[in-house]
Amino acid sequence: MSDQPRRGTRIAHIGIAVPGLDEILPFYRDVLGMPEVPLDDADGARIAGLAAGESLVELLEPARPESPIGKFIAKRGPGIHHVCFAVDDLDGALERCRAAGVRLIDEVPRLGAEGKRIAFLHPSATAGVLVELTEY
Repeated sequence: MSDQPRRGTRIAHIGIAVPGLDEILPFYRDVLGMPEVPLDDADGARIAGLAAGESLVELLEPARPESPIGKFIAKRGPGIHHVCFAVDDLDGALERCRAAGVRLIDEVPRLGAEGKRIAFLHPSATAGVLVELTEY
């Protein structure tokens, strides 16, 4: 962890699984007035980012039916896919999760759509919510 002051945990973004970006993006961008934020596509999803104050909304369209988002939509339909929390120290947070017996999807952080290190926690440990952790 760096010598920068601790900021505390905050909501970084909410990922919403959608069948198609073209159908829903105008609602968030034009009707709600949320500015677009360029994001890289990741994990078999086309991603449109939108600023919501200090947080983002990520609209996640499956690139292929067998992608994680494609499977999610086929099983559950469109809707909230995950909540991402920014933490001061991702490695420390993952170590605390392990010590608490929280099941991890990503044992080792990887790069996410914003180019930041991320790791997912299994929903069985978080009341059915897929939680992503990232660093500031």
